[in-house]
Amino acid sequence: MTGPAAKILVVEDDAGMRLAIERLLDVGGFMCAAYESADALLAHGVDGDSACVISDLRMPGMSGLELLAALREQQILLPFILITAHDGPGLRQKAISSGAIAYLPKPFRGTALLDAVRCAIEPPPQRP
Repeated sequence: MTGPAAKILVVEDDAGMRLAIERLLDVGGFMCAAYESADALLAHGVDGDSACVISDLRMPGMSGLELLAALREQQILLPFILITAHDGPGLRQKAISSGAIAYLPKPFRGTALLDAVRCAIEPPPQRP
């Protein structure tokens, strides 16, 4: 990436996974702000420097899908990537139809998450 690093918001209740995602994003050239819950992110607020949200699906309190809905209600239209260790029938479709741009069941490859983030924040190549 050229220019300033994009800021990615990470919402993950598992501290080890949150740290792993932070490190992965750092190695991938992104800045990161991490939160242990959806409520923590909403309490902090989303600033104009944010480029994308990565959120766990199943967390204590508000779920990732509920966070996505809350952000959309506030007219915050950042690309949203859902990750989950609790994949089940129909969850991918529900996530995508709710507005998520990617859905990654855990465990996922780090490159898959980085590719999803890049796809979310970088404009598609222009056709001649």
